[in-house]
Amino acid sequence: MSDTDFWDADRTRDDNPVVRSDGGRRRRREKQKKRERKRRGSGAAAMASLLFLLVVVGGGGYFGYTELKAYMRPPDYTGEGGGKVTVEVKSGESTSAIAATLERAQVVKSAKAFVNAAKDEPEVQSIQPGFYLMRRHMSAEAAVALILSPEARSGVIDVPEGLWASEIYQRLSKVTKIPVSSFKKVDPDELGLPAAAKGKVEGYLFPGRYDLPPDATAQQLLKMMVDRFRQEIKKVELADGAEKQGRTVSEIMVIASMVQAEAGKPEDQRKIARVVYNRLKADTYLKFDTPVMYAHGERTIDVRYGHLDIDSPYNVYEHLGLPPGPISNPGLEAIRAAINPQPGKWMFFVATDPENHITEFGVTEEDFARLKKKFDKWLEKNRD
Repeated sequence: MSDTDFWDADRTRDDNPVVRSDGGRRRRREKQKKRERKRRGSGAAAMASLLFLLVVVGGGGYFGYTELKAYMRPPDYTGEGGGKVTVEVKSGESTSAIAATLERAQVVKSAKAFVNAAKDEPEVQSIQPGFYLMRRHMSAEAAVALILSPEARSGVIDVPEGLWASEIYQRLSKVTKIPVSSFKKVDPDELGLPAAAKGKVEGYLFPGRYDLPPDATAQQLLKMMVDRFRQEIKKVELADGAEKQGRTVSEIMVIASMVQAEAGKPEDQRKIARVVYNRLKADTYLKFDTPVMYAHGERTIDVRYGHLDIDSPYNVYEHLGLPPGPISNPGLEAIRAAINPQPGKWMFFVATDPENHITEFGVTEEDFARLKKKFDKWLEKNRD
């Protein structure tokens, strides 16, 4: 290569870099500007994202704090409240469920406040189902105290075994203020009575504890008791037991009602049932006082000859066989006794010490005379 060629080549190389250098600088400057714009854009985006995060996180923190505060210190009224409202606690309900009911009824301001107040009261876990008379706008602490107190229970009634229907009406009337006449006027056909009842409620108003709805009618209350009978009687093989004894279900209920009326103690019931069957088998008069006094509508253990002078099919001193219907409303144990009497030859029984519920049994007339003297002696000492 000649010097000229060399220089020409160098010049060419030198000229091109100059041209490339000028263009490269412009391109570099443009790229740099783009990068700067990009950095500024990225910075703005980052700043926007940061601001967004601050708003979200800050807002979340605020709302989270608000929720936490509401959880730790839920809304609550102050004081004992006022007015009256009846709430129902249903069987098996938890404290939370009870609290929700109270909140809906405006008894407490929030269910959570009641739950918190109830944590130190283990008795809340054993609140019985039923109706409770509360006040509106109570503090949670006051609501817990009231619902645990006996005076909060509304419309609770205990129906002992062995009462007459007329006596049950009086008890229901006293609690509900519904007139006794309203119960007497209830159509038996509207109560769902079993066929064995033959359209009469006596014997089929099941004894026990009842929580009476505050707005229930006389018909609804009696139906509640008949429904309980139908439910409870499932625990007893009533139809099979009646067939085993050669009796109808109706007759078993009559026997059970007499057993309930005559027995001083539950352990006497099966023996009294045996006396009934033994006397029926012997085709002799039952001579029970309780059916006679049922006919009189009077309760007394001092039965006189004047009481026996009554023309009534319930006078089992003068009419053979069973009375025409139940003479009380028996419980399950008396019904069980009627279908499964205790084996024995007893023909008599006498309540020789009614005050201590002592009943003695005999087989012969001599046994009866001896036991009757013991009762007369007790009666002389306890005339009042």
